[in-house]
Amino acid sequence: MAVLVLAEKPSVSQAIAAALGVKGRRDGYIEGNGYIISWCVGHLVELANADCYDARYSKWAREDLPILPAPWKFTVSPGTKKQFKIIQSLMERSDVSELIEATDAGREGELIFRLVYREAGCKKPFKRLWISSMEDSAIRAGFENLMPGEKYDALYEAALCRAKADWLVGINATRLFTTLYRGKTLNVGRVMTPTLALLTEREQAVTGFQKEKFYTVDLDCGAFCLSSGRFKSRTDAEKLRKLCMGKNATVQSAQRQERAEKPPKLYDLTTLQREANRIYGYTAQQTLDYIQLLYEKKLATYPRTDSRYLTEDMAAHLPALCQSVAAAFPFASGFDGAVEAAQVVCNAKVSDHHAIIPTKEVAKVNLEELPTGERNILSLTAARLLCAVCPEKHKFADTAVVCICADTEFTEKGRMEISAGWKGLEQAFQDTLRSRPEAEKTQALLPELSRGETVAVKEAVLHEGTTSPPARYTEDSLLSAMENAGAEEFAQIEDAERKGLGTPATRAGVIEKLVRGGFVERKKKLLVPTARGMELIKVLPESVKSAGLTAEWEAALKEVERRQRSPEDFMEGITDMVCSLVKSYGDAAAGMGNILSASGREAVGKCPRCGKPVYEGKKSFYCSAYKDAVPCGFALWKENPYFKSKRKELTKRTAAALLKDGKVKMTGLYSEKKGIMYDATIVMEDTGGKYVNFRLEFGKKK
Repeated sequence: MAVLVLAEKPSVSQAIAAALGVKGRRDGYIEGNGYIISWCVGHLVELANADCYDARYSKWAREDLPILPAPWKFTVSPGTKKQFKIIQSLMERSDVSELIEATDAGREGELIFRLVYREAGCKKPFKRLWISSMEDSAIRAGFENLMPGEKYDALYEAALCRAKADWLVGINATRLFTTLYRGKTLNVGRVMTPTLALLTEREQAVTGFQKEKFYTVDLDCGAFCLSSGRFKSRTDAEKLRKLCMGKNATVQSAQRQERAEKPPKLYDLTTLQREANRIYGYTAQQTLDYIQLLYEKKLATYPRTDSRYLTEDMAAHLPALCQSVAAAFPFASGFDGAVEAAQVVCNAKVSDHHAIIPTKEVAKVNLEELPTGERNILSLTAARLLCAVCPEKHKFADTAVVCICADTEFTEKGRMEISAGWKGLEQAFQDTLRSRPEAEKTQALLPELSRGETVAVKEAVLHEGTTSPPARYTEDSLLSAMENAGAEEFAQIEDAERKGLGTPATRAGVIEKLVRGGFVERKKKLLVPTARGMELIKVLPESVKSAGLTAEWEAALKEVERRQRSPEDFMEGITDMVCSLVKSYGDAAAGMGNILSASGREAVGKCPRCGKPVYEGKKSFYCSAYKDAVPCGFALWKENPYFKSKRKELTKRTAAALLKDGKVKMTGLYSEKKGIMYDATIVMEDTGGKYVNFRLEFGKKK
């Protein structure tokens, strides 16, 4: 008899096979030692499209809404039918007595396995492999401690509720507003739309901000400087400056307070993505891709976690792990081996998976051979681990001086480091960076002063400044806003759990969808909504763009996962919202199609064949030219196999660069053959036919 093990990806299947000593490679699976190990290649089975329920849904009509499937239908993804058939045949083999679910240990991994199991009509018993590391020892330990499959039924129900809710809101709201506003496809998503609303609200605050001038007076007192408050009137500030010239300032108060800063917490996925964006400029998706590859290479633990702590059973192994990590990274040469495990261990604060940390396997690899992105992310997690377990706090003294001159209050603050503590190791890591992150503003070192003491004013200087608008979102600050959405509404409720838009595992994908859909564009590190994104939010009702409401739904999914709420109750709430939206807003918004701006299309670039404008369509960037009623035919297709193989999207920005220069530099390209990420230039080669070809160019190594 044999046991069928079903993983999520070929690379994970290979790691499991290696750990179990299974070597017999077949078409779509590996077999040996009583195991058959196969893989899902992502979502093999998905919720069916609307037209699978009724052919009339292939055309969008307002009168057909709401579309409420009963019962729900599922379909095998067209591109993965071969692998599904292989898995189904393996499940039906008479020698397969049971299954082991080895998809990623989280909500989406659970959904992937269960839908394949269901669609294949399998009734055989299965157990759950639940691990947080791909190290051989962790895999073998997981197989020795398999969990009952039914233990994760609620996790599956929550995952299915999430998928159904996204389907209902996406299908009905997108069709409703697209038909109401006559022709423009207005994509609406349960998490995507509130996230876009955050960006547009900030953009309106930035563009509507009215700058105001202000004036301050600074006093040069030799060993230190003092600053006044702000004046709106230059005349008043100048009058004060003249009054202070040649005078003495009297110390009203001088306070010195010693403080200690605790070591930082370990990374969960969101904080890792934020830090990687701040330090390296990586997008959330790039960081997720890099840490996922490190996980599959057994160099880091499971990435899709919302916990920043470790479990108690890991405490005993921490000193040895930290020694291995410190030995692998030159910046940690000063690590003295002291580890305070209690700072990072707390069972109560670990849900499905513990925090992201490097594994002891880092001691066995040549870090210089890792692709740059992976090496940077691994260095980041290593530095955070060593800082987090450091027994020494960062100690410093803050000083604050208030002086009076010309009957006006002047102030200055200062800081002096007493002992670096864990900050010393953080500083050593930052010294290795080519581009340092923006540091905190350094404060002056103030002399010892006492109340009543006078200091001579050597010079008084007038400074002019202007008030600043709120900062546009970076990927770092947007992830923070998504994570904390709904927090204000529930801040007064005792024991209320923090709400948020999406989960650590889905937020990167939401941001990428907004960029891909043309609603948001990246401008260096900034995320800025496009005119199309601003228009979309302008016409949508509060019920579909409310961050607080969507955060409530996300919290409700957690309740389903914990069996604190029934799946039926959750879906009833989503269904009621969709029905109410279609009924009330549909009638109220009739005839409002002119709210959206005219279609004045913006050219993406010039056609390389005929020089005419290239526009963005639903499926491609196409040339608008005709000659003798025959279209030019040039097009850059969005669903491009070449870009897909590199795990990249052919976005508007990429298309514009290709049309302008014939090539585009890209970072984080994926090699299917080597399983690594790399940077290169993609060069476009026009064939003159329906499709264009692409090739890679690599810069010379320095």
